[in-house]
Amino acid sequence: MRLIVNEGSVEIRLSRWQKVLGLLRDITIPREAIGAVEVVDEPVREAMSAGIKVGLRLPWLYYVARTIRLDQAFVVRRGVPGLSLSIHDGGPLQRVIVSTPDAAALAAELSVAR
Repeated sequence: MRLIVNEGSVEIRLSRWQKVLGLLRDITIPREAIGAVEVVDEPVREAMSAGIKVGLRLPWLYYVARTIRLDQAFVVRRGVPGLSLSIHDGGPLQRVIVSTPDAAALAAELSVAR
């Protein structure tokens, strides 16, 4: 998984196996559609408490999954902080949490840009 932040968008590019097993596609979020930006210290715990999910789920270890209502997506692993992005673009996806060691720096960069 690669997380790319540029002037116009935030892109989450998944590897082929993550797409297949996680039942997800690459996610592109326009910067103007990003609402709240937060750092999540335990993103796997967030994923586990989000309700029924489809995709790759290894409880307490790793999630590449989406909720049944398709409103939340998770690409998270244990021991790596998560970047939580709320999305306000009128689509079904309302929140994405992705694990990245640079979560705090990216959250600060995205918060300042809003």
